[in-house]
Amino acid sequence: MKTKLGLLYGGKSAEHKVSMRTAMAVIKALDLSKFDIFPIYITEQGQWIKGPQLFAPVENVNELAFSTPEAGEGMLSPQLFQAEVDGQLTPLDAVFPLLHGPNGEDGTVQGLLELLNIPYVGNGVLASSAGMDKVVMKNIFAQAGLAQVDYVWFIRSEWEKAKESAYVNVEEKLGYPCFVKPANLGSSVGISKCSDRAELEAAFNEAFQFDRKIIIEQGVTAREIEIAVLGNDEPQCSVAGEIIPKTSFYDYEAKYEDNSTGLIIPAEISAEQYAEMKELAIGSFKALDCSGLVRADFFLTQDGKWLINEVNTMPGFTPVSMFPLLWNETGIAYPQLIEKLVELAQERHAEKQRIRYTM
Repeated sequence: MKTKLGLLYGGKSAEHKVSMRTAMAVIKALDLSKFDIFPIYITEQGQWIKGPQLFAPVENVNELAFSTPEAGEGMLSPQLFQAEVDGQLTPLDAVFPLLHGPNGEDGTVQGLLELLNIPYVGNGVLASSAGMDKVVMKNIFAQAGLAQVDYVWFIRSEWEKAKESAYVNVEEKLGYPCFVKPANLGSSVGISKCSDRAELEAAFNEAFQFDRKIIIEQGVTAREIEIAVLGNDEPQCSVAGEIIPKTSFYDYEAKYEDNSTGLIIPAEISAEQYAEMKELAIGSFKALDCSGLVRADFFLTQDGKWLINEVNTMPGFTPVSMFPLLWNETGIAYPQLIEKLVELAQERHAEKQRIRYTM
């Protein structure tokens, strides 16, 4: 029997467009002899709309942006996660949340699917929420003994009360250059590189447009190298890949719009360096209690020291995104990678059914 797979995409997030691109890529890659595809679209306003079952790949991303059928519809309900088979509603076999950023990658949707007891691809509530918040993530990494760059963080209200103090704190603890980022956003949205006070002030104002909490990280002269992790209790790593930004850093435009970034896969590192990187990547995966998939991003300093930058619990997932490219080079093509992730989702769900909830 074919797997009834729900694809959840869009979302009330600044990364809505990224999610739409990911959904279209996944739909094109899915083997329709193995999967029945049921699209579930979340608008930028937060409406949930169930589309008709897909029997062929879509050719334009706009075909996936369903409008609300009638006034009053578009509300979240369990029926969104059911499929009509022979005139009867039956639960989906699994859901693939193709959501990036807040309200999707941060544990909120994962919690919903847990309550509905539906298998879903990717990380659980804890790993998703901790991995989304860069401050929480780095605090956990520090507790796990993983080396990383120095950082400070602020919430909007404390910054508004003492802006000068915040800027001085950054300058005294980190210096320049430094990077200012929204704490709960990905795809390099709202990130700025700062070389002086004027740029720092502008960066604070920019980042606080996207989050109530921001993190400021010390700049470091290093190579940017990433590795993909796949699995549940026994995770495996891909080959490593290196990012060569042609701009001052790997920003949103470089990732998605102007192709101004070079990728070297596999990265030119020694066997010893690769072994150490794998160990650290799996350590970070386990520190956050991850499952399914993670892309772990590292800095390799000039003196050969690894610093973990972050992990992404729902990395970019188009065929030209780093996570699928790394696994393709390792020997798992994009369509097979999707199938493997669905299998891991069902494996984890079956494991959870062993938990006892009664005395």
